[in-house]
Amino acid sequence: MTLRKWFFLFWSCMAFGGAVAVVAGLIMQWTDPSFGFLGIEASGFNAGMMLLSGVMIGAFSQMGFFAYLTLNYIALSIFRKGYLWNTLQAYTTVFMLFLFGYILYEQRAQLGNVLFWLLPVLLFAGSWAVGVIKVKKTNRLAFIPTLFLMVAVTVIEAWPSLNTEGGASAVIFMMLPLFACNAYQILMLHRLVKTEETESTQSADPVS
Repeated sequence: MTLRKWFFLFWSCMAFGGAVAVVAGLIMQWTDPSFGFLGIEASGFNAGMMLLSGVMIGAFSQMGFFAYLTLNYIALSIFRKGYLWNTLQAYTTVFMLFLFGYILYEQRAQLGNVLFWLLPVLLFAGSWAVGVIKVKKTNRLAFIPTLFLMVAVTVIEAWPSLNTEGGASAVIFMMLPLFACNAYQILMLHRLVKTEETESTQSADPVS
């Protein structure tokens, strides 16, 4: 990836994260006037803070994305066989999904009795949809890495919101831009890298 392409991915990801955060935040504020810094009467101020938060979440998402690409490169050089690394990612994805549900279950008093099981289900369904789109645009070997990124990496990145007293609003407000930014990056990667569509290249790096 060239520096120009990386810079495009960097600013576009932050802009995308900011847009998603503003839309999600304003919807949450309109449905719950207590959400926000100064209530519904300060919608303009809150929208600005939401935009800034979304931009920062977008940058944080990109840090996690490139950390995963580095991990993917190192793991492929260690395991040699791509299916071994994919198997480990599949098991880790399932583990992180159940861990996510367990953490939400432990905090169900703050999050509510529905969100602790609904959010993991929605995360898995959305990740599966992104994985299907990635396979259609690249190759079938990209499904498990995409699922791992969308589930495991998103949960790790959203960890700060799980350990705060912000309740369901904080978790949703952080996870929506993170999920959207991770999906945007994984679906843009193959367009920016433009690797050769050969079997050896696909098995060496299924993500792109």
